[in-house]
Amino acid sequence: MDIMEALFTRRSIRRYTGEPVSDGDIKLLLNAGFSAPSANNRQPWHFIVVRDRNTVEEIAARHPYAKMLTQAGCGIVVCGDTKKQEREGFLIEDCSAAIENILLAAHGLGLGAVWCGLYPVQERAQVVADILNIPPDIIPVGLVVVGHTDEKGRSVDRFDEKKIHYDKWRAQD
Repeated sequence: MDIMEALFTRRSIRRYTGEPVSDGDIKLLLNAGFSAPSANNRQPWHFIVVRDRNTVEEIAARHPYAKMLTQAGCGIVVCGDTKKQEREGFLIEDCSAAIENILLAAHGLGLGAVWCGLYPVQERAQVVADILNIPPDIIPVGLVVVGHTDEKGRSVDRFDEKKIHYDKWRAQD
């Protein structure tokens, strides 16, 4: 898939067939995450692939917006290591770039995916940290639900000329 096509046609998918995602596809998704840019090349990310049925059901039951995880092929929790990147803002940016790469890679592979937020909602991040036994110096940033899609996302043109400023901020009418 052409990169521009991928950027303009990727949509959040929340309905899945339940078919497992292959190990090969998971490896490609993770490789895409590892290929993201990071501040000072610190690469603070860690990835937890969640496929165990009990774990999937527990996360879905406790995260208010991740119910679709039970029908997806897997979840990938993207975490940031505060020992690798002490500046929390950069850590979140780095992990967010990895998440976007995973979302685009999933779309390119013909899979559906959706980003379920964890950070900065402490209750959500802590629930996932507890379920997955994540140590305190690791921040769970986001959960990417991935699977074989049971819906078709439709393209939406979101370009908005009013939100573009050249050289300096200009007031909008």
